[in-house]
Amino acid sequence: MGAKEYIASLAASGRYQFASSDAQSALGISAAAAKLALNRLAKQGEIASPVRGFYVIVPPEYRSLGSLPADQFIPGLMKSKNQTYYAGLLSAAQYHGAAHHRPQEFQVMLSKNRRPIQCGAVRVAFMARTRIAEVPVQDFNTPRGTVRVSTPEATAIDLVGYQRHVGDLDHVATILSELVEKIDPQKLANAAETAPVPWAQRLGYLMEHIGAGEKTLPLKSYVRQHARQSVVLLPAASLKRARRDESWKLYINATVAAEL
Repeated sequence: MGAKEYIASLAASGRYQFASSDAQSALGISAAAAKLALNRLAKQGEIASPVRGFYVIVPPEYRSLGSLPADQFIPGLMKSKNQTYYAGLLSAAQYHGAAHHRPQEFQVMLSKNRRPIQCGAVRVAFMARTRIAEVPVQDFNTPRGTVRVSTPEATAIDLVGYQRHVGDLDHVATILSELVEKIDPQKLANAAETAPVPWAQRLGYLMEHIGAGEKTLPLKSYVRQHARQSVVLLPAASLKRARRDESWKLYINATVAAEL
């Protein structure tokens, strides 16, 4: 069996990812010979390698991408690395129907930072998330299995905490306005427990600002119990002319306008 037949057999069984060591073993050849054979297939566009030693089979419908979509290979890659992950921020928001802005990269949360992946036209960005194992997640089906995604509530928390990876506050407010109908108030307060309290303070204000104050009551109770000091809405921005929101212990030092 040659390398081409090997990947055809994998695809026929529904498997679209493999390690170079798997190919070497199946083909009964040396590591160097396996690398040459796989490089030939990569040049023909039949496979791609997001990271060294890990390959994906690229079906005809994704040849223009030069890779499988990220949500179809990230679960397998993270499993091979034994890393806890979830798709978050703009990528998670899109799964929950907040697709006002299509993300330019697939955003993945890990317990620690790692370098981004560029595979063909597919880009994956990684962000470190403390207490990642406690963040509420759910699985979504993909054509190649399932992908782990933060819940609407956890996504809302992260959008505020990682605002610089999302865009400006207007952008965050726009996404929240699309996401809010799927947010459960108590689950939102529970998700806030996995993050710094200032994230909850900022999120609560933004949700009230977009007219979703009825979804913030348990979150407001959580903030009243745990917020030890007032914080600013927009970190690093000037406090000049900032007004104080007593209910969220927040200095409003930025003007926010959702696009919707």
